[in-house]
Amino acid sequence: MRMHRVRALAATLLVAIAVPAIAHHSFVAQYDPAKPATKAGKVTKVEWTNPHARFYMDVPGADGKVGNWHVELGSPNTLLRYAWKRDTLKVGDEVSVEGFLARDGSDLINAKTVKFKDGREVNAGSSSDLTDTR
Repeated sequence: MRMHRVRALAATLLVAIAVPAIAHHSFVAQYDPAKPATKAGKVTKVEWTNPHARFYMDVPGADGKVGNWHVELGSPNTLLRYAWKRDTLKVGDEVSVEGFLARDGSDLINAKTVKFKDGREVNAGSSSDLTDTR
């Protein structure tokens, strides 16, 4: 009976580990390396979560309408290695993001760098760093 419990626990752990890995996407599956872009706006929300930290910002479009863009960053662990802290980016900050647009045309960008109004520029820990974007 004991061996049955050990096997059941091992199977459960393997499934729990595999599910997040399956849910994760590759950079080129969601973003287009041929579509670099720069977006500037005011931060409306910050989420410091795995597998990617993210924030949202209001970006005025060419037509004058404001869109709320979803900006994907690297993982919190990666951001910490680039000297980010949880409070590096705050709601209300005005930033400029250089990155790559989503393939599906949605208001989504994978950030390569984030530049603050005071001139500071920080690496966003983008998964595009692992992809040859030439």
